[in-house]
Amino acid sequence: MDQIQHKYVDIRGLKLHIAEIGTGDKVVVFLHGFPEIWYTWRYQMIAVAKAGYRAIAPDFRGYGLSEVPSEPEKTTFKDLDDDLLAIFDNFCIPK
Repeated sequence: MDQIQHKYVDIRGLKLHIAEIGTGDKVVVFLHGFPEIWYTWRYQMIAVAKAGYRAIAPDFRGYGLSEVPSEPEKTTFKDLDDDLLAIFDNFCIPK
């Protein structure tokens, strides 16, 4: 079994951290809450990958290893939604 891999992707002007494991065609995306980070999902990600899925867990903007926006107080839920859609595009995940 592969280890969880870490990468950074440029999403809407910010460098976001993404944790990923597995190579299946079907993708499970794990989203953390406040004040969590991707690491919350590590055990579930490994289990999902062992079941044949690809697991992806981003750190949202300003969280964990992702870059903090220049004006974090102006971040909205729409920003998080738009970031997530851009991550889907970056990883070729159908919406």
